[in-house]
Amino acid sequence: MTNPNPPHLPKHLSCFLLFVSVIHAVLAANYDPSDKFLLNCGANGETSDDDGRKWTSDVRSKLSGGSSIASDAATQKPSVPTTPYTTARIFESEFTYSFPVSSGRKFIRLYFYPADYANLVARNGIFSVTVGPYTVLKNFSAFETANNLNYDFFHKEYSVSTESGTLNLTFTPAPNHPNSYAFINGIEVLSHPDIYSSKGTSMMVGLSTSFDIGNATALENVYRLNVGGQAITPSGDTGLFRPWEGDSPYIYGSDIGVFVATDQNLTISYPSGMPDYVAPVNVYKTARAMGPTPQVNLGFNLSWYFDVDTGFSYLVRLHFCEIDPNITKNNQRVFEIFINNQTAQPDADVVAWALKNEVPVYKDYIVFLPVGSPRQDLWLALHPNTEQKPNYYNAILNGVEIFKVNTSDGNLAGSLPNPIPNQSVIDPSRVLPRSSGKSSNKGWIIGGSIGGVLAGIVVIGLFVCLLSRKRKGRKTQNSSDRTSNWLPLSLYGNSDTSDTTAKTHGSYAPSIPSNLARHFTFAEIQAATDNFDEARLLGVGGFGKVYKGEINGGATKLAIKRGNPLADQGVNEFRTELELLSKLRHRHLVSLIGYCEENTEMILVYDYMAHGTLREHLYKTQNQPLTWKQRLDICIGAARGLHYLHTGAKHTIIHRDVKTTNILLDENFVAKVSDFGLSKTGPAMDHTHVSTVVKGSFGYLDPEYYRRQKLTEKSDVYSFGVVLFEILTGRPALNPTLAKEQVSLAEWALHCHKKGILDEILDPHLRGKVTSECFKKVAEIAVKCLADEGIHRPSMGDVLWTLEFAMQLQESAGEGSVDLENDEMPLSGKLKGFDDNVTDSTSTGLSTSIGGQSLGSEDSYGLTPSAVFSQIMNPNGR
Repeated sequence: MTNPNPPHLPKHLSCFLLFVSVIHAVLAANYDPSDKFLLNCGANGETSDDDGRKWTSDVRSKLSGGSSIASDAATQKPSVPTTPYTTARIFESEFTYSFPVSSGRKFIRLYFYPADYANLVARNGIFSVTVGPYTVLKNFSAFETANNLNYDFFHKEYSVSTESGTLNLTFTPAPNHPNSYAFINGIEVLSHPDIYSSKGTSMMVGLSTSFDIGNATALENVYRLNVGGQAITPSGDTGLFRPWEGDSPYIYGSDIGVFVATDQNLTISYPSGMPDYVAPVNVYKTARAMGPTPQVNLGFNLSWYFDVDTGFSYLVRLHFCEIDPNITKNNQRVFEIFINNQTAQPDADVVAWALKNEVPVYKDYIVFLPVGSPRQDLWLALHPNTEQKPNYYNAILNGVEIFKVNTSDGNLAGSLPNPIPNQSVIDPSRVLPRSSGKSSNKGWIIGGSIGGVLAGIVVIGLFVCLLSRKRKGRKTQNSSDRTSNWLPLSLYGNSDTSDTTAKTHGSYAPSIPSNLARHFTFAEIQAATDNFDEARLLGVGGFGKVYKGEINGGATKLAIKRGNPLADQGVNEFRTELELLSKLRHRHLVSLIGYCEENTEMILVYDYMAHGTLREHLYKTQNQPLTWKQRLDICIGAARGLHYLHTGAKHTIIHRDVKTTNILLDENFVAKVSDFGLSKTGPAMDHTHVSTVVKGSFGYLDPEYYRRQKLTEKSDVYSFGVVLFEILTGRPALNPTLAKEQVSLAEWALHCHKKGILDEILDPHLRGKVTSECFKKVAEIAVKCLADEGIHRPSMGDVLWTLEFAMQLQESAGEGSVDLENDEMPLSGKLKGFDDNVTDSTSTGLSTSIGGQSLGSEDSYGLTPSAVFSQIMNPNGR
C-alpha cells in the first residue's frame, strides 16, 4: 500500500493535501445513483444498449391494471438501436408500473419507437402518462411527434422529486379516440442530485420576482445543447446519462458566429461548490462566440430559437466558461442576454462571475410564455454590451438546458411539436440590430408561432361551405325569388308619402339634405355612362359594377356604382353608405356626389379617383411603384380619415372593411377611405362593443371580432395594420399560392418580426429608400395594430401620430441619409418567400364566406383595373 505521507512533507501538510484531493475526487467523480431502473419493455432477458448499459426485461416488474401485450416491432428501421426499441409493451386499458424508490429527485425517461405492434396501427397509439401526481403526457401521439420532428425514435425526460416508497407510472389510452392504445419501449428511472433547484434565487425574466424550483416542482427537459461543440452521448455525460445535442439546428440566421475550442489537454477547473456532474467538461471546452470584427458583431444578435409549448414557465440554464486565453480580466468581454425579447442579463461578464478564466459557471433564468397559439418559439439572443465599454465587443456561450416547469395542477403535458420548417422556404439572414434605447425590449429579438397554415385551412374550408351553399341556393330559387330582396327603399319606411316622386320611385331623397347628395335620374346616369358601356367599366365589387361617368360636357368625372340585384350585397349596404356619406365630409373620406334609386335600380355616385385604389400601385400592376414617402403619406391620410370616423363624427363609426382596395387615390395621390356599406355606428358610452354578425374581408379580419362577434373601433385598427404591412412588403393580404405559413400576410409578418427578419420582406422597390429609424417606427406600430386582443392595440389616433412621426424621421434624414442597406442591416436582393410575380387568391378561384358574405381577397386579375373605388376587384367582394 502506498504511504499517503511522503517523508519529505510535514505530516500536517500531507494530511491537508490528502483531504483536499479526496474532496476534489468526490466532486469530480461521476454521480452514483441510489435508484437505477432500466426496463426494456416487452423483451426477454437482459440486453445492453450502445452505451454499454444493462437493460432488464419488465416481465418481473410490479405491474398492475388491465392486460398487456409484449410485442416486437413489425418493422425495425436500420437507424433504430436494438435496445430499448426492438420490443414494446402494449396496453389497451389503464396500466401502471410501480418502482420502489428512495427519497430525492429522479430522472424519468420514456423511450418510444412508433411502429406497428401486435397488429395495431402506429397512428392509433394515443394515450396519457402520469408520473406520481404529475401528468407528463396527455392525448400524446408518438407517431405524430416522430413524424413532425422527422425522427425514427426519441425519448422524453422528466425530473420529479419523490418521497421514499413507491413511484407509479400510469399509461392510459385516450378514451375519445377509437382503437386507441398505449405503448412504451423503454423506461428509465435514475436518481440524480438536486442540481436544478433554485431555492428562490432564480428571477423571472422581465420581472423583479423570484421563482422557487423546489421539491414540489416537476421538470421536463425539452432542450440540452453543447453549444459550439459536437453531440455528447449519454455515456459521455457525468453519470447522469444526459444526451447533449449540438446547437447547429437551433442557431438562427446566417450569422452563426464562430466555434471556439480549447486545447483538449487544458484543465477546466470547476469552482468550489460546483460538482462536475452539473455538466460534463466537454461542454465547457467548446463554445460559440460572435467573431473577431467588432463592427460586424454590433450589427447582429447571436440567436437561437426553440419550439416550445405556451402556458408554461421555463427554466433556462446557460453554461459559460471563458476559454479565450486573451480574456482573463473583468470587463474584457461583456454582453447582454435576451430571452423572449426581454433583457435577462444586461451585463454578462463570465470572468467576473467565475473570478477567473477557464472556470465554469452557469446562470438560471425563468421565463413564462403566456397562453396564445399552442406553441411558439422561445428566443435566446446575445449582443455585445457597449455601455460598459469592454475591450471586446463580443459574446460567448458554452451550453444550454431548457426545462418546462409544471403548472399549479401538476401538468407538464403540452401539444405536438411543430413540423420541422422547410429550410428552402425560410432562409433567415441576420436579425435587425438592437435599438439604441434603454427599453427592456432590446432591439428586435423576437419570440413567436406561424399561423399561416391555419389561414389556409380556414380559407379552403370556408370556400367549400360557400360553394355548397350557393349551389344549393341556386337550385331552390326561381327568378322571382332572386329579386324578392331587392326592394325600393320606400318600402322600408324611408320615403315621404307626400312626395309623388317618392311614392312612384321609392326615392330616398326626402331624408337627405339636397346640398349634400344630389338625386340623379336613371336617364342622367345612362347618359353619363353611355348606357353603361363596358368600355367605361372600372371594376366589379360585391355591390355591383363600377363605371366611369361624365357630366357637364365631360368637365366633371364621376365614379358610378350600379347595384346588381343578384349580388350578395344589397339594400342594407346601399342604405348604410347613403346615410353615412351624406352626413360626413372629410378630406380623407371619399365624397358622395349623389344617388339614383328608380325601378329597383340602386346607384351611388362618387367623386372620381384618378389614380384608383392603393392596391393597384402595390403589386400585380403596370403602374409605377409608389415611392416610400408616397406610401407613408397615403397611410397617414387614410389614418386621418379613420381617426375622424372613430372620434370626429357625432357617433363613433366603425368602417369594418379597411383594406387597400378601399383606400382610393385622387389625381394628387391624396388618400380617401371608401366603401361604407358594412360600416356600423359604434357603441354607446356605457358599452364597449357592438354585437354583430361577422362581416369583412378575410386577410384583414380582426381575429377577436371573428371569435367573439363583438365589434369595436380596434377592429379597424387591426385591418389597418395589415394595410401597413402591404405597403411595406408590396404583397397581398392573402396569397394561397405561397408556402402555407406565408399565406396570410398578417401571420407571416408577425412571424418575421418575431424572427427578427422583418427587413427581409421589405418590398424590393423600397430598398435603399427607407431610413432604418422610419422603418422601425412603421413596423413597430403595424405589429401593435395586429395584437390578438383589441385592448392591446393602439387607437387610430396613436397610429396616426406614430406615422406622422415616422414621416418626420424620414424627411429629417434628408437625401443623403443612411438607408436600411447601409445601417448594418444587410438585405438580400430577393425577398425570401415572395415571388416577384405575386398572384392572389382569386387567381385560383378562391373565395370564402363569413356571416353570409364573401371574405375572399379582392384582387381578381380578370379585369384591367383603372381608377377603381371600393372593393371592386371581385364579384363576391366581401
